[in-house]
Amino acid sequence: MAAHLSIRENYLRMITGEIPEYIPGMDGFMSGFGCSALRRAAPEPGVLEFKDMFGVPYKIEPASGAIPEPNNFILEDITKWRDIIKRPAILDEVDWELTSKKDLDAFDPEALRYGSASVGNGYFMILTYFMGFDNALIACAEEPDEVKALLNFILELNNELAKKFIYWYKPDMMGMGDDIAHELAPFVSEEMFLDIFEPMWRQQVAVWKEADLPAEHHNCGAFAPFVPYIVDMGFNGWNPAQPTHNDLPGIKARFGRKLAMVGCFESNGWVTWPETTEEEIRAEVRRTCDLLAPDGGFAFSGFVMGLPDNPVSNERNGWIRDEFEKIRYSYY
Repeated sequence: MAAHLSIRENYLRMITGEIPEYIPGMDGFMSGFGCSALRRAAPEPGVLEFKDMFGVPYKIEPASGAIPEPNNFILEDITKWRDIIKRPAILDEVDWELTSKKDLDAFDPEALRYGSASVGNGYFMILTYFMGFDNALIACAEEPDEVKALLNFILELNNELAKKFIYWYKPDMMGMGDDIAHELAPFVSEEMFLDIFEPMWRQQVAVWKEADLPAEHHNCGAFAPFVPYIVDMGFNGWNPAQPTHNDLPGIKARFGRKLAMVGCFESNGWVTWPETTEEEIRAEVRRTCDLLAPDGGFAFSGFVMGLPDNPVSNERNGWIRDEFEKIRYSYY
Protein backbone atom coordinates (compact mmCIF):
# COMPACT_ATOMS: atom_id res chain seq x y z
CA MET A 1 0.00 0.00 0.00
CA ALA A 2 1.34 3.42 -0.92
CA ALA A 3 2.25 5.67 2.01
CA HIS A 4 0.31 8.89 2.36
CA LEU A 5 1.80 10.40 5.51
CA SER A 6 5.12 12.21 5.30
CA ILE A 7 8.04 11.03 7.41
CA ARG A 8 7.39 13.93 9.77
CA GLU A 9 3.66 13.25 10.09
CA ASN A 10 4.19 9.53 10.52
CA TYR A 11 6.81 9.94 13.26
CA LEU A 12 4.67 12.40 15.18
CA ARG A 13 1.73 10.02 14.97
CA MET A 14 3.88 7.26 16.46
CA ILE A 15 5.50 9.35 19.21
CA THR A 16 2.15 10.73 20.40
CA GLY A 17 0.64 7.28 20.90
CA GLU A 18 -1.24 6.74 17.65
CA ILE A 19 -0.62 3.84 15.30
CA PRO A 20 1.55 5.07 12.41
CA GLU A 21 0.84 4.40 8.76
CA TYR A 22 4.18 2.59 8.40
CA ILE A 23 7.11 1.84 10.69
CA PRO A 24 9.03 5.05 11.34
CA GLY A 25 12.78 4.79 11.02
CA MET A 26 15.86 6.78 11.86
CA ASP A 27 14.66 9.21 9.20
CA GLY A 28 12.53 10.58 12.06
CA PHE A 29 14.56 11.14 15.18
CA MET A 30 17.88 11.65 13.36
CA SER A 31 16.59 14.87 11.80
CA GLY A 32 17.18 16.87 14.96
CA PHE A 33 18.23 20.47 14.83
CA GLY A 34 19.36 23.15 17.26
CA CYS A 35 20.54 26.72 17.43
CA SER A 36 23.60 26.97 15.18
CA ALA A 37 25.08 29.73 17.33
CA LEU A 38 25.33 27.30 20.26
CA ARG A 39 26.24 24.13 18.40
CA ARG A 40 29.21 22.31 19.88
CA ALA A 41 31.53 21.62 17.00
CA ALA A 42 35.13 21.98 15.93
CA PRO A 43 35.61 25.60 14.81
CA GLU A 44 36.88 24.62 11.34
CA PRO A 45 37.12 21.43 9.26
CA GLY A 46 40.26 19.54 10.14
CA VAL A 47 40.57 20.97 13.64
CA LEU A 48 41.03 18.06 16.05
CA GLU A 49 40.92 19.92 19.37
CA PHE A 50 38.50 22.52 20.72
CA LYS A 51 36.74 23.65 23.90
CA ASP A 52 33.01 23.78 24.60
CA MET A 53 31.17 26.74 26.07
CA PHE A 54 32.29 25.81 29.60
CA GLY A 55 35.93 25.36 28.64
CA VAL A 56 35.91 21.54 28.59
CA PRO A 57 38.68 20.44 26.17
CA TYR A 58 37.68 17.98 23.45
CA LYS A 59 39.55 15.79 21.02
CA ILE A 60 38.09 14.43 17.80
CA GLU A 61 38.77 10.72 17.39
CA PRO A 62 38.06 8.83 14.14
CA ALA A 63 36.16 6.02 15.90
CA SER A 64 34.05 8.06 18.31
CA GLY A 65 33.94 11.66 17.15
CA ALA A 66 34.32 14.47 19.66
CA ILE A 67 35.01 13.31 23.23
CA PRO A 68 36.26 15.14 26.34
CA GLU A 69 40.03 14.93 26.44
CA PRO A 70 40.99 12.04 28.75
CA ASN A 71 42.55 12.98 32.08
CA ASN A 72 42.26 16.70 31.43
CA PHE A 73 39.23 17.74 33.46
CA ILE A 74 38.32 21.27 34.46
CA LEU A 75 36.80 20.37 37.84
CA GLU A 76 38.62 18.25 40.42
CA ASP A 77 36.79 19.21 43.63
CA ILE A 78 32.99 19.36 43.42
CA THR A 79 32.88 21.82 46.34
CA LYS A 80 34.81 24.32 44.15
CA TRP A 81 32.40 24.18 41.19
CA ARG A 82 31.22 27.79 41.69
CA ASP A 83 34.77 28.99 41.03
CA ILE A 84 35.08 26.99 37.80
CA ILE A 85 31.66 26.55 36.16
CA LYS A 86 30.32 29.88 34.99
CA ARG A 87 27.42 31.01 32.87
CA PRO A 88 28.66 30.75 29.28
CA ALA A 89 28.93 34.20 27.74
CA ILE A 90 27.60 32.92 24.43
CA LEU A 91 24.13 32.44 25.97
CA ASP A 92 23.80 36.22 26.18
CA GLU A 93 25.26 36.87 22.75
CA VAL A 94 22.82 34.95 20.56
CA ASP A 95 20.59 37.00 18.27
CA TRP A 96 17.67 34.56 18.45
CA GLU A 97 15.55 36.22 15.79
CA LEU A 98 18.37 36.39 13.23
CA THR A 99 19.86 32.96 14.02
CA SER A 100 16.54 31.13 14.06
CA LYS A 101 15.56 32.62 10.70
CA LYS A 102 18.89 31.54 9.19
CA ASP A 103 18.62 28.03 10.64
CA LEU A 104 15.00 27.52 9.65
CA ASP A 105 15.57 28.83 6.14
CA ALA A 106 18.28 26.18 5.72
CA PHE A 107 16.22 23.36 7.26
CA ASP A 108 14.00 21.12 5.14
CA PRO A 109 10.47 22.37 5.86
CA GLU A 110 9.12 18.83 5.40
CA ALA A 111 11.53 17.29 7.93
CA LEU A 112 10.71 16.55 11.55
CA ARG A 113 11.76 19.43 13.78
CA TYR A 114 13.28 17.37 16.56
CA GLY A 115 14.53 20.04 18.94
CA SER A 116 17.73 19.98 20.94
CA ALA A 117 18.23 22.80 23.43
CA SER A 118 20.71 22.22 26.24
CA VAL A 119 24.15 23.34 27.36
CA GLY A 120 25.42 19.77 27.67
CA ASN A 121 24.61 16.14 27.01
CA GLY A 122 22.50 15.42 30.08
CA TYR A 123 23.10 15.85 33.77
CA PHE A 124 25.08 12.70 34.53
CA MET A 125 27.11 13.09 31.35
CA ILE A 126 27.95 16.76 31.81
CA LEU A 127 29.15 15.97 35.32
CA THR A 128 31.51 13.35 33.86
CA TYR A 129 32.67 15.84 31.22
CA PHE A 130 33.59 18.28 33.98
CA MET A 131 35.17 15.73 36.34
CA GLY A 132 35.66 12.35 34.65
CA PHE A 133 33.65 9.24 35.50
CA ASP A 134 35.54 8.26 38.65
CA ASN A 135 35.47 11.67 40.27
CA ALA A 136 31.87 12.27 39.20
CA LEU A 137 30.67 9.06 40.87
CA ILE A 138 32.75 9.77 43.98
CA ALA A 139 31.25 13.26 44.17
CA CYS A 140 27.72 11.82 43.91
CA ALA A 141 28.47 9.48 46.82
CA GLU A 142 30.37 11.90 49.06
CA GLU A 143 28.97 15.35 48.22
CA PRO A 144 25.47 14.85 46.79
CA ASP A 145 24.28 18.30 47.87
CA GLU A 146 27.10 19.99 45.95
CA VAL A 147 26.38 17.83 42.92
CA LYS A 148 22.72 18.81 43.06
CA ALA A 149 23.64 22.49 43.41
CA LEU A 150 25.80 22.30 40.28
CA LEU A 151 23.20 20.39 38.29
CA ASN A 152 20.45 22.80 39.34
CA PHE A 153 22.62 25.57 37.92
CA ILE A 154 22.80 23.62 34.64
CA LEU A 155 19.03 22.96 34.81
CA GLU A 156 18.30 26.68 35.07
CA LEU A 157 20.42 27.33 31.97
CA ASN A 158 18.73 24.50 30.08
CA ASN A 159 15.23 25.68 30.88
CA GLU A 160 16.07 29.26 29.97
CA LEU A 161 17.52 28.01 26.69
CA ALA A 162 14.58 25.69 26.01
CA LYS A 163 12.02 28.47 26.40
CA LYS A 164 13.87 30.67 23.90
CA PHE A 165 14.36 27.78 21.52
CA ILE A 166 10.71 26.75 21.63
CA TYR A 167 9.58 30.34 21.03
CA TRP A 168 11.89 31.04 18.09
CA TYR A 169 12.20 27.63 16.43
CA LYS A 170 8.72 26.13 16.91
CA PRO A 171 9.95 22.50 17.13
CA ASP A 172 7.62 19.54 16.63
CA MET A 173 9.11 17.74 19.62
CA MET A 174 12.04 17.88 22.02
CA GLY A 175 14.70 15.41 23.08
CA MET A 176 17.36 15.00 25.73
CA GLY A 177 20.04 12.39 26.35
CA ASP A 178 21.86 11.32 29.47
CA ASP A 179 23.77 8.04 29.13
CA ILE A 180 23.49 6.90 32.73
CA ALA A 181 23.91 3.17 32.01
CA HIS A 182 26.52 0.90 30.50
CA GLU A 183 25.86 -2.38 28.72
CA LEU A 184 25.26 -4.44 31.87
CA ALA A 185 23.70 -2.05 34.41
CA PRO A 186 23.13 1.61 35.31
CA PHE A 187 26.16 3.56 36.54
CA VAL A 188 24.24 4.67 39.63
CA SER A 189 21.88 3.00 42.08
CA GLU A 190 18.16 3.61 41.94
CA GLU A 191 18.45 5.51 45.23
CA MET A 192 21.13 7.83 43.84
CA PHE A 193 19.18 8.27 40.61
CA LEU A 194 16.04 9.33 42.47
CA ASP A 195 17.97 11.67 44.75
CA ILE A 196 20.13 13.45 42.18
CA PHE A 197 19.19 12.91 38.55
CA GLU A 198 15.48 12.13 38.39
CA PRO A 199 14.47 15.62 39.61
CA MET A 200 16.63 17.25 36.92
CA TRP A 201 15.07 15.23 34.11
CA ARG A 202 11.57 15.78 35.48
CA GLN A 203 11.94 19.54 35.73
CA GLN A 204 13.46 19.80 32.27
CA VAL A 205 10.78 17.79 30.52
CA ALA A 206 8.10 19.74 32.41
CA VAL A 207 9.06 22.89 30.48
CA TRP A 208 8.57 21.04 27.19
CA LYS A 209 5.26 19.57 28.29
CA GLU A 210 4.03 23.04 29.28
CA ALA A 211 4.54 23.93 25.63
CA ASP A 212 2.51 20.82 24.68
CA LEU A 213 5.47 19.18 22.92
CA PRO A 214 6.20 15.44 22.77
CA ALA A 215 9.49 14.49 24.37
CA GLU A 216 11.99 11.72 23.68
CA HIS A 217 14.72 10.48 26.00
CA HIS A 218 18.06 9.03 24.89
CA ASN A 219 19.85 6.51 27.06
CA CYS A 220 22.09 3.71 25.85
CA GLY A 221 22.78 0.49 27.70
CA ALA A 222 20.86 -1.35 30.42
CA PHE A 223 18.40 1.44 31.15
CA ALA A 224 15.32 -0.70 31.89
CA PRO A 225 15.23 -0.06 35.69
CA PHE A 226 14.68 3.65 35.03
CA VAL A 227 12.13 3.33 32.21
CA PRO A 228 9.08 3.59 34.53
CA TYR A 229 10.38 6.90 35.80
CA ILE A 230 10.71 8.52 32.37
CA VAL A 231 7.18 7.38 31.54
CA ASP A 232 5.93 9.00 34.75
CA MET A 233 7.83 12.21 33.91
CA GLY A 234 5.97 12.45 30.62
CA PHE A 235 8.53 11.30 28.08
CA ASN A 236 6.79 9.86 25.02
CA GLY A 237 9.71 7.88 23.64
CA TRP A 238 13.04 6.26 24.45
CA ASN A 239 15.98 5.68 22.13
CA PRO A 240 17.99 3.67 21.26
CA ALA A 241 16.20 1.02 23.38
CA GLN A 242 18.94 -1.54 22.96
CA PRO A 243 17.72 -5.13 23.29
CA THR A 244 20.73 -6.43 25.24
CA HIS A 245 19.89 -6.45 28.97
CA ASN A 246 16.59 -4.64 28.35
CA ASP A 247 13.39 -6.69 28.11
CA LEU A 248 11.90 -4.72 25.23
CA PRO A 249 8.86 -7.00 24.73
CA GLY A 250 8.15 -6.79 28.47
CA ILE A 251 8.47 -3.00 28.45
CA LYS A 252 6.13 -2.80 25.46
CA ALA A 253 3.62 -5.09 27.17
CA ARG A 254 3.66 -2.90 30.27
CA PHE A 255 3.49 0.57 28.70
CA GLY A 256 2.09 -0.04 25.21
CA ARG A 257 2.00 3.07 23.05
CA LYS A 258 2.46 5.28 26.12
CA LEU A 259 6.22 4.88 25.55
CA ALA A 260 7.48 4.55 22.00
CA MET A 261 10.69 2.54 21.67
CA VAL A 262 13.02 3.85 18.99
CA GLY A 263 15.95 1.82 17.68
CA CYS A 264 15.71 -1.68 19.20
CA PHE A 265 18.47 -3.25 17.07
CA GLU A 266 21.72 -4.29 18.75
CA SER A 267 24.62 -2.69 16.90
CA ASN A 268 27.37 -4.58 18.73
CA GLY A 269 28.04 -8.27 19.30
CA TRP A 270 27.23 -10.96 16.78
CA VAL A 271 26.16 -8.59 14.00
CA THR A 272 29.79 -7.42 13.82
CA TRP A 273 31.34 -10.90 13.69
CA PRO A 274 33.03 -11.82 10.39
CA GLU A 275 31.14 -15.12 10.19
CA THR A 276 27.69 -13.50 10.48
CA THR A 277 25.98 -13.76 7.11
CA GLU A 278 23.90 -11.30 5.13
CA GLU A 279 20.79 -13.43 5.58
CA GLU A 280 21.29 -13.61 9.35
CA ILE A 281 21.48 -9.82 9.59
CA ARG A 282 18.46 -9.36 7.32
CA ALA A 283 16.56 -11.93 9.39
CA GLU A 284 17.33 -9.98 12.54
CA VAL A 285 15.80 -6.85 11.02
CA ARG A 286 12.64 -8.80 10.22
CA ARG A 287 12.58 -10.46 13.65
CA THR A 288 12.91 -7.10 15.40
CA CYS A 289 10.04 -5.58 13.42
CA ASP A 290 7.84 -8.68 13.83
CA LEU A 291 8.41 -8.58 17.58
CA LEU A 292 7.90 -4.88 18.29
CA ALA A 293 5.96 -3.28 15.43
CA PRO A 294 2.47 -4.72 16.13
CA ASP A 295 0.12 -2.11 17.65
CA GLY A 296 2.58 0.74 17.11
CA GLY A 297 4.84 2.41 19.64
CA PHE A 298 7.96 1.44 17.69
CA ALA A 299 10.45 3.04 15.32
CA PHE A 300 13.33 1.07 13.87
CA SER A 301 16.93 2.22 13.73
CA GLY A 302 19.65 -0.27 12.99
CA PHE A 303 23.30 -0.14 12.13
CA VAL A 304 26.54 -2.00 12.79
CA MET A 305 29.18 -0.23 14.82
CA GLY A 306 32.45 0.30 13.00
CA LEU A 307 35.04 2.84 12.02
CA PRO A 308 33.88 5.55 9.58
CA ASP A 309 34.09 4.39 5.97
CA ASN A 310 34.87 0.83 7.04
CA PRO A 311 33.83 -1.28 4.02
CA VAL A 312 32.65 -4.24 6.15
CA SER A 313 30.37 -2.21 8.44
CA ASN A 314 29.22 -0.08 5.50
CA GLU A 315 28.16 -3.20 3.61
CA ARG A 316 26.27 -4.56 6.61
CA ASN A 317 24.59 -1.24 7.23
CA GLY A 318 23.46 -1.32 3.62
CA TRP A 319 21.84 -4.74 4.19
CA ILE A 320 20.05 -3.42 7.28
CA ARG A 321 18.72 -0.33 5.53
CA ASP A 322 17.67 -2.27 2.46
CA GLU A 323 15.80 -4.94 4.42
CA PHE A 324 14.01 -2.37 6.54
CA GLU A 325 12.91 -0.41 3.49
CA LYS A 326 11.52 -3.63 1.97
CA ILE A 327 9.30 -4.41 4.96
CA ARG A 328 8.47 -1.15 6.74
CA TYR A 329 5.24 -0.54 4.81
CA SER A 330 3.75 -3.99 5.40
CA TYR A 331 2.79 -3.85 9.10
CA TYR A 332 -0.14 -1.45 9.41
